[in-house]
This record gives sequence, C-alpha cells and structure tokens, in this order.
Amino acid sequence: MKDKPKDKNKMYYSIIAIVSIILIIIGVLIFNNQTSNGEQEEKELSYTDLIKKIDNKEVEKIEMTVGSTTIKVKLKNEEEEKQVIVPSTQAFIELVQEQVKNGNEINLKQKQTSILLRISETLLSLLPTIMIVILFALIFKMQGLGDKGKVYDATSSENTHTTFADVAGLDEEKNELIEIVNFLKEPKKFQDMGAKIPKGILLCGKPGTGKTLIAKAIAGEAGVPFISMSGSEFIEMFAGLGASRVRKLFERAKKIAPCIVFIDEIDAIGARRTSASGAESENNQTLNQLLVEMDGFDTTQTVIVLAATNRPEMLDKALLRPGRFDRQITVAAPDAKGREEILKIHAKDKKFESDINLKDIANDTAGFTGAELANVLNEAAIIATIKKHKKIQMEDLDDAVKKVTVGLEKHSRVISDKDKRLTAYHEAGHAIVSKFLETQMDVKEVSIIPRGLAGRIYYV
Repeated sequence: MKDKPKDKNKMYYSIIAIVSIILIIIGVLIFNNQTSNGEQEEKELSYTDLIKKIDNKEVEKIEMTVGSTTIKVKLKNEEEEKQVIVPSTQAFIELVQEQVKNGNEINLKQKQTSILLRISETLLSLLPTIMIVILFALIFKMQGLGDKGKVYDATSSENTHTTFADVAGLDEEKNELIEIVNFLKEPKKFQDMGAKIPKGILLCGKPGTGKTLIAKAIAGEAGVPFISMSGSEFIEMFAGLGASRVRKLFERAKKIAPCIVFIDEIDAIGARRTSASGAESENNQTLNQLLVEMDGFDTTQTVIVLAATNRPEMLDKALLRPGRFDRQITVAAPDAKGREEILKIHAKDKKFESDINLKDIANDTAGFTGAELANVLNEAAIIATIKKHKKIQMEDLDDAVKKVTVGLEKHSRVISDKDKRLTAYHEAGHAIVSKFLETQMDVKEVSIIPRGLAGRIYYV
C-alpha cells in the first residue's frame, strides 16, 4: 500500500527528467546550428541572378542539402560562397543537369543532413506538442484527478490500529457512536430489522478536542478502512475539479465498503450556497455534488460519512437535513477526570519523577483540549531536557503550563521600583479578592514578572 504512491512519484519525476533532457538537447543543437550559420554567413544572391549566371557559365560549384531549399553557390570569379533560396529544389536540379549536358561545367554536390540535425529539427517541430503534454501532466499532478484521500486500513499491520482505548475524556461521545461500530461489524442484523443507519454524522467542537481521533477509533473498533480527506483539498482554481474529486472519493469508498469516509473541516466546501460567480460558483458545484453523493447511497451500502467542523453554523441547511448528516455530536473539552485520563495516555512514553501527580495538572488545566494537554507534557519534557534533569519534575510541568497559557518570562524588560510596587499592590488585590470569593479558584501563584503578551501575570 505504501510503495505505490512512491512508485508513481518516481515515474512522474523520471518523465519530467527525460523531457527536460530532450529540451536541453534541442536547445543546444539549435544554438550550435545558429552559431555555425552566423560564423559562415554568406552574401545572398537572388534566384533570378543565379539563373542568369548559370546561363553565362559563371557558376563553378553548387552545393545542396537534401530537403532544404537553401543552396550554396561558388562563382568562378569570386572567392566567397553565396547563398540562394530556390523555389523548387527538384526543378532547379533538373535545370542544372540540363546545363551540364549542354557543356556547362558546373560541379553539383548533394549531401544529406546530419542525424543530430534531423533529430533536432523533428523534435523542434514536435516541441509545441511536448510542451502541451507536460502542461497537462503538471495540471493533473497538481490538481490530483486520481485517487484522493489517505486510506487507513484497520486490518493492515502497516497502519496504526486506533481504538476507543486510545480515546480518553470522551466517554459520552463514544457511547453515542457505539451503534455505528455495531452496524459496521454486523450490518445485516440491522437491515433484517428494517433499520437504516445514519448516513452521516457531524462532529462539532473546538480545535484539538479529538474529532479526527474518535473518527479513526470508530474505524479501528469496527475493523474497516478509513478514508481521510480535508475539505480544502476539494477546492481548486479549475472549474469542476472539486465536484470531480467528490465523485472519485465516493466511488473509491463504495469499492472498499464497508468503510468510513472522514471529511475534516467540512465548512470549506459545505458553507451556505450563494448566487455569486467565480470561486463561489465552484464551491457551490462541489457542495451540490456532495449532496448528490450522500443522497445516492444504496441502503445496503455500508459507507458512513463522518465530518468535522469548528463552525457548524456556517454549513448549508441541505447538508444537515435527515438523510445526509442525520446526527450532530458536540465534542466538548474534557472535564477534570477526562483531562487526567488524557494526560495518562500521553505520559506513557515519558519519564516522570515518582512524586508527579497528574491529577494536580488536570485540575490546573481547566478548559484545555486533548491537543493542548499533549502539548503541555511535550513542553515539560523539553524544559526538563534543557535543565538537564534525568526525569520530568513537578517544577517542569508547572513551567510548561505557564508557558502554554501565558508565555515565557521576560526578565530583560526594565521596570522602575515604583512600577514594581504598584503592580505588586494591584496583583495582591486580585489575590485577596479571589481568596474570599466562593466562585473563584484557589490562588496558586502571584507574580509581577511579565510573560507573553501580558505586562504581568496575575495568578494561576
């Protein structure tokens, strides 16, 4: 599976290299030919004058190249050869041969063109065709009219096997999607009951909450192929390519059914249709084709479309009606328990001191998504490495949280003692108020050292 795209790329670049070499050879031959012609530039003689000189027996030698209408003439009383263009080579040869028969001493030489010159002339004549072929090859390559979308085969050992065990903090979402897994595993059981599984499921949520991960986990749990494609990959500058890509994507999905088609950032093609022209018209065509394809599924075809978006309000209403995206599942940021589970998953390949408590980190990262939590642990590992710690310490994790939330400390900024004192009073006031308000979290740290875009850090 992995070698085929590489082989296609190698073949594509080999063709480009061969064509480039041919064009270079043509250019060199044309340059050499023009240079030699420039060095041997002769004075031109009109055809009428040549006939007169032949009649007056003033011509000593005529040199012709087969297939060319340009000849070289050597006159008896001149040293330099002259160049003449004849209207018809065959008629001119017959004329000269007739003169020779009548006693006119003319040395007529006919020579063949060189093989390289003939090849270059042939290639030169084919140059427009070659350039058109290269242009179309580049267009087809760039626009990708072939198979689109990455295919992850859950049954293949070459791909990472993602299951619900790899998804933490999304227990409610997983429960909603269990029936999709059961349908993909045993579609006949549902069909015998007369049930129709939802054709499309829309996953909504802020970036980093795990929409793509949970879609892969469904395919992994069901053991079916997973075709992943971004909404922006459908949109191109050439009219009709977006719709063509949608058709090819669903044709591919039907061939390997049962499977899951996942379209990330679907708002790129699924935004509300307009009556505008140009790029908006192309977007409308792409969306129309997507609507047609989702309507065109046979009830026995086990192809489920999952899509993810951060802006569900932007989507066209026709896309959200029953029969297309029947369900909308909101993937929210995890709670404290979910954040702890996510931290445990991302902490498996990292070295921690024995006193590390991931629950404390989970409590300090309210509102963080799974991607942000993974970033915190990665930053902690980087900080521990820079500080030459053998293992990640709690201090490294605290610094990582502050780095991710408010930025790095700025020690180089010059602040007067008066400003420092005023800032300290100000921050102390925030801390005291927060201490006695029941709705506020406990104060963990107060600092007047600037971080990130903020002039000071209040409390974390």
